Amino acid sequence: MKNGKTPDPNVIHPISGYDKEIYIKPTIKNPNIIVGDFTYIADSEFESHVTHHYEWNGDKLIIGKFCQIAAGVEFVMNGANHQMNAVSTFPFYTLEGWDMVPPDPSDMPLKGDTVIGNDVWIGQNAVILPGVHIGDGAIIGANSVVGSDIKPYTIVVGNPAKILRKRFDEELIELLLKFRWWDKSVEEINDLIPILTNSNLVKVEQELRTRI
Repeated sequence: MKNGKTPDPNVIHPISGYDKEIYIKPTIKNPNIIVGDFTYIADSEFESHVTHHYEWNGDKLIIGKFCQIAAGVEFVMNGANHQMNAVSTFPFYTLEGWDMVPPDPSDMPLKGDTVIGNDVWIGQNAVILPGVHIGDGAIIGANSVVGSDIKPYTIVVGNPAKILRKRFDEELIELLLKFRWWDKSVEEINDLIPILTNSNLVKVEQELRTRI
């Protein structure tokens, strides 16, 4: 391992002497935020990037392993939505003094959990809207607003985010989804780095076929 150190997903600062990039998992306090090993954000903290996340909705933000989240990214949760099937959209129940309990979930436009796959790169200042599912290996362009599901290994850009292209052909995508390198041990992943970072995709596809 590099410099005699083994990668540790439970350290907060993976770059010595630099506090503007952190592994997210060991910093999480909210039980409705679940983040996988080695996922990082280019900031000194994470939970302020998750907005409108109110406990009465019960929605979860679930992020996989090895994701790369740039500065300024915002995950907007279901609490941002207001009741739309009544005369007023005003959220009396969220504010002090008003005599109103939270609406029944069936009266709210709740869209479920927000789920981000593994090895997803989310560019600077992107906004992920409630209930979105983003597949493994996807890339979200800077300043994009993602309001619908994104398939694995797809590049999306814009507001609203639109598909630019698939990163690889369907055969290689299928192999990667079967291989699931992010679920292997640290030692195995370390040995796989020459494959995972090789730009010769024909060779990569051949190598993956021998390992599945």
